Amino acid sequence: MSSTIVILIVIVIAAVAFAAWAYLQRQKTLKLRRKYGTEYERLAAQEQSSLRAERILERREKRVSKFQIRPLAEDERARFAAEWRIVQERFVDNPRGAVADADRLINQALKARGYPMSEFEQQAADLSVEYPNVVENYRRAHHIAMEDKQAEATTEDLRKAMQYYRSLFEDVLGMRVTHVEHEEVRHG
Repeated sequence: MSSTIVILIVIVIAAVAFAAWAYLQRQKTLKLRRKYGTEYERLAAQEQSSLRAERILERREKRVSKFQIRPLAEDERARFAAEWRIVQERFVDNPRGAVADADRLINQALKARGYPMSEFEQQAADLSVEYPNVVENYRRAHHIAMEDKQAEATTEDLRKAMQYYRSLFEDVLGMRVTHVEHEEVRHG
């Protein structure tokens, strides 16, 4: 066999290997974009690279896979839902206190599920693995709560924070918390 033919065969094999790698990379990207949605886009913009964002998301998945995450028992879900309704009712008289209580309550529910309690950004990153569609709500609610500590949040901001917390809280509990009946929900 001539050296020209050998070179052509090597080039063809390399081209096929590259095409296969590119196809698999594209499939991985599509899968991660589909799963993480706005969280993927936020990370890609923050990192200025889709590839770096994907590596971060894969590390998150690996980290969270080591946690002992468990569903809440029915009595735990009912107790958390009842506590949420009390917090929500308090909003009318004490919006600031209600937002602080909502933050505390979501952290209690997450801890009960098996999520480690750590600094906020790590906690949000961990949550993004199971709750990619509502983790942005958690970030927004937390941001408003931090603004409120500096007296920069309006009552309207606090109302939005409560909505954001409720969205995540309902996903974490797997039920609506604004109705007495135990209605199953699936946000995403």
